[in-house]
Amino acid sequence: MPIIEVKDLVKIYKTGDIELRALDGITCSIEHGEFVCIMGPSGSGKSTMMNILGCLDVLTSGEYILDGVSVRNQNRAALADIRNHKIGFVFQGYNLLQKADALENVEMPLMYRGVPSSKRRKLAKEALESVGLETQIHKRPVQMSGGQQQRVAIARAIVGKAPILMADEPTGALDTKTSVEIMQIFTELHKEGTTIILVTHEPDIATWSDRVLRFRDGKLVADETPEKISKENEAKPGLVNNEKLEVRN
Repeated sequence: MPIIEVKDLVKIYKTGDIELRALDGITCSIEHGEFVCIMGPSGSGKSTMMNILGCLDVLTSGEYILDGVSVRNQNRAALADIRNHKIGFVFQGYNLLQKADALENVEMPLMYRGVPSSKRRKLAKEALESVGLETQIHKRPVQMSGGQQQRVAIARAIVGKAPILMADEPTGALDTKTSVEIMQIFTELHKEGTTIILVTHEPDIATWSDRVLRFRDGKLVADETPEKISKENEAKPGLVNNEKLEVRN
């Protein structure tokens, strides 16, 4: 059974008498342990899709099955519980608490679970070590580079050992070298068995995945391999793609 399955998914936003069909009849599934990129231009519906898959927004019609459970009719408390136990989130803007240090930021999801302080701290330290920040645990976001802040955000997303990691444009605010480093972390998490769903508009980033779902105007227009993206991008290769190939070889 797929870990994620959606059928005829529709999301409509209403403003007065005006309706915006952000998603229009999406049907797809994602298997346990897959690394999937959702790709498309601005306004294609890719971020709306991420928000619904992450239980941050609700669908208008259709069906969404997450790890064998129908999400559609869950109440807010149930959706919050799903987010806390099933899904880790990484965002382009990091979404870190500015007055808290790295360790405290990573501990936050465990606080919501009621994990005791000593265990929280231990798990948070381990998560930060896994992303190469063992010497930065007491620094606040303002004292860190963008890449370091994104590593803290990844550590926070994985500290609860959720089976799914969702990332919305995680390299969008980073330079090319740092983007490669962040994608290498996602690759390692994928190798360890985490299901990764990553939203991007960058072809070079999409080629790191196992599979690419292309969105346009609220529709899923293609379900294809990253090799096809690579061929389309060969005419103008970027450092991210070149570095990726070198790492994998």
